[in-house]
Amino acid sequence: MTAEIEADIASLGAQADGIAETPKGPLYVPYVLPGERVLVAPEGEGRAGLLKIVAPSPQRVAAPCRHFTRCGGCAIQHAAPDFYAAWKRDLVAAALNSRGIDTEIAPLVPTQARSRRRATFAVTRTRKSAMVGYYARGSHEIVPVSECPLVVPEIEKAIPALAEIVAPGLSRSARASVLVTATLNGLDLAVTGGKPLDGPLRAELGSHAKTADIARLSWDGEIVAERRSPEIELSGLRVALPVGGFLQPTLEGEAALIRLVRESVGKARRVADLFAGCGTFTAALSGASAVHAVESEKKALAALERAVREQGPSLGLKPVTAETRDLARRPLLASELDRFDAVVIDPPRAGASAQTEEIAKSKVPVVVSVSCNPATFARDARMLLDGGYRLDGVTPVDQFLWSPHLEVVGIFRRG
Repeated sequence: MTAEIEADIASLGAQADGIAETPKGPLYVPYVLPGERVLVAPEGEGRAGLLKIVAPSPQRVAAPCRHFTRCGGCAIQHAAPDFYAAWKRDLVAAALNSRGIDTEIAPLVPTQARSRRRATFAVTRTRKSAMVGYYARGSHEIVPVSECPLVVPEIEKAIPALAEIVAPGLSRSARASVLVTATLNGLDLAVTGGKPLDGPLRAELGSHAKTADIARLSWDGEIVAERRSPEIELSGLRVALPVGGFLQPTLEGEAALIRLVRESVGKARRVADLFAGCGTFTAALSGASAVHAVESEKKALAALERAVREQGPSLGLKPVTAETRDLARRPLLASELDRFDAVVIDPPRAGASAQTEEIAKSKVPVVVSVSCNPATFARDARMLLDGGYRLDGVTPVDQFLWSPHLEVVGIFRRG
């Protein structure tokens, strides 16, 4: 057994682990802060478990959640707000520096506790019912939770009911995931990993969903019960959310992103919204600009088109066109992009290297890049800079409270 050791934490890494320099190399320790002296138990491969804080940092605060350090959902509840904001901003700076990019980084746009309108819970069968929780850090062990300070109150209140709703469709050997989304018409539950549906199971699940007043329950992509259509509001446009459809995790974060995108696009007459999803930015921009929304998910685009068709005239929206297209495999070419006055691009975590390469060849005057991964944002930004664009600044938006993840918005201009 490796002996316990005391170590001094020099800095925090990109995953919020403290880094201690030891004679055998760096040691990564969770739930610590720079300047702290800690007692740890080395676990191999450069990692160690925290046993005790010997000398705490003045930046250490009490975690707001009793599940913190057991549940793997949050990594850094123990840091004072100012330190936390500076650390997240530094994550963006490090990503940009790694690509040789020097630009102004705005202060972090914060988010508040109890603001997440969607969360994914792990569920497993027990002898009498089911257990609902989050996975422990680096483990497949489920930590049961009955509360969560991240999510909006209506999701938190529903946590105990989730077990009863989905338990009939679970086996003892499997673990299911339940994506819970708070919509205008109630909670939307999308379950994956359950038993195959049959008639009796469908009826039982539907009955439980009715008792719990769930707006919609889907099972491995198939709708089991829909008492009300789960709708979201996007800049005044009410859109029916497809099963598992993407939306920004918080209303406050979404509003910040929309504000930044609108300000950057300005008076552009024609805008391309790439990786448009259900139309977060399309809806926001179509009040003043004609928007071409491009997305690979057919159901998301269909929901957007239906909402625009039914509500667009009364809202006074400019023309909105939609195109189903896999931009990773078949990006819009520079010649197609040249007809637009601005491009908004919001790709998945992997970024959009193929599409960015075409944008870099284009003549589009303004490009607004929205990303949930600073590393791939910086990679794609480097291509735009090498293609002749300049980066007018970056704003980090904290949509993922107490985690290493964050949103980034960058404004690129041609010439």
